[in-house]
Amino acid sequence: MASAPDVTVVGAGPVGMTVAALLGDAGHRVRVVERRRAPTDAPRAVHLDHHAARVLDAAGVMTALAPATEVMDVYEWRSASGEVLLRLQPDGPLGWAGWPDSSMFHHPDLEAALARRLDGLATVTVERGTEVTSLAGLDGWVVGADGASSTVRDLAGTEMPDAAPSADWLIVDVVPAEPRPWTPCNVQVCDPARPTTAVSGGPGRRRFEFMVLPGEDPAHLATEASTWALLEPWGYRPGNCRVERHALYRFAARMVETWADGRVLLAGDAAHQMPPFAGRGLGAGLRDAMNLAWKLDLVLRSVADGRLLDTYGTERAAPVAFETQFSADLGAI
Repeated sequence: MASAPDVTVVGAGPVGMTVAALLGDAGHRVRVVERRRAPTDAPRAVHLDHHAARVLDAAGVMTALAPATEVMDVYEWRSASGEVLLRLQPDGPLGWAGWPDSSMFHHPDLEAALARRLDGLATVTVERGTEVTSLAGLDGWVVGADGASSTVRDLAGTEMPDAAPSADWLIVDVVPAEPRPWTPCNVQVCDPARPTTAVSGGPGRRRFEFMVLPGEDPAHLATEASTWALLEPWGYRPGNCRVERHALYRFAARMVETWADGRVLLAGDAAHQMPPFAGRGLGAGLRDAMNLAWKLDLVLRSVADGRLLDTYGTERAAPVAFETQFSADLGAI
């Protein structure tokens, strides 16, 4: 990129790369800065709704990703004894946005597809292994899509207050030696002895989330021995599956009060975090990307002035607040 970028995107996760793909496709000069040296190989997000799929389609990657997804048939909430308390299933094969209501996927597949997309856009450059230490060195509009511990958010001095109490969970991703279909695809076990989530992690994968109980030592729960003990009731043991990842996470519900400050705009986990029980975190971030991209496009083409970006936070805050509270309410159950 010979001249200064129109937009600098900090963070090459799905949200940042989607912003870059949408703007690059419109012909704008975009610089993407990422501290990781390569796209992640770790499972993170696992769920896309039809709105999120529509955004990824606009970014040019959903057709390539779709064959590597697993369409969710049913999401059941069960008691400790197995009684079905709540059963959610799509009304039909497609949501009104033209894609399945819920698709489960392997996060590295999405990042790889987006990275390939950016490689094919002449006006987009991606710099990996680069740490951002100052906003002064970033040209043009700056999109902070650098995750929950956002450097851009900190450098901008933007506060991110909690919207609900947080909770610690152990996340375990497994790859069975002999993949089998799960019916239902996704299950939430409302067991006071150990609230547990079991969902698809994409074709051939399974994700489990085990709540850390009050007074329990999270570090002990995350040991290899404890992890296998938690998987045993589900029929998984060292001889029939591989643990791809096990990690402690704090499920939080938070949102910034200021989404746009001058030329700095926050998106995705840098702007909001929500518990995973409704599976809407990544989708919310992708809708941030779409909202930002079309507005930045109009401003950069001088069809609108910079005041249009003032509507970004106004339009995104209300739906994100609703989705965050809904996710937190499900977690409370």
